[in-house]
Amino acid sequence: MKRDEALTVVKEFVKNPNLIKHMLAVEAAMVAYAKKFEENEESWRVAGLLHDFDWEIHPTLEEHPQKGAKILRERGVDEDIIRTILSHAEHTGVKREKLIDKALFACDEITGLIVAVALVRPDKKLASVNLASIQKKWGDKTFAKGAKREDIEQGAKELGVELGDHVGLVLEAMQGIASNLGL
Repeated sequence: MKRDEALTVVKEFVKNPNLIKHMLAVEAAMVAYAKKFEENEESWRVAGLLHDFDWEIHPTLEEHPQKGAKILRERGVDEDIIRTILSHAEHTGVKREKLIDKALFACDEITGLIVAVALVRPDKKLASVNLASIQKKWGDKTFAKGAKREDIEQGAKELGVELGDHVGLVLEAMQGIASNLGL
């Protein structure tokens, strides 16, 4: 499946604009990592874009992303991408084995934290967010409680990158699509 087909699937199943923006942010981060690791950008892009496409129709851990995998199979999505999507959710029991699996897990939570930091900036823009502002908010455990910091740390570790480098790379990727994110 190509990016435009994946975006069609997202638009079919997702009505919440913030969820679409989340998937666009993860997509951008995945592309940045594909470039860094010299991997197939299209596959990494599609995995990032589709990883939460079924959250609105399957909003429980018992269903997401497992039931979404069935829909993706019906749409002809490559089984490797489906496996990567399944591996991003700890509760599925699908182990993160490939680099793409580890990258998707690593990029998922950090995008939410970065958005939260941008939203508390006076201008609400990603352009005014830097690593220091993220680090400052990182230590405040009441800030963006939904962004699981232990998952972010684990994701960076699994990828073999320093946490600060990981956050910086994802921030830069998101800044590159700030207008699409409304930030």
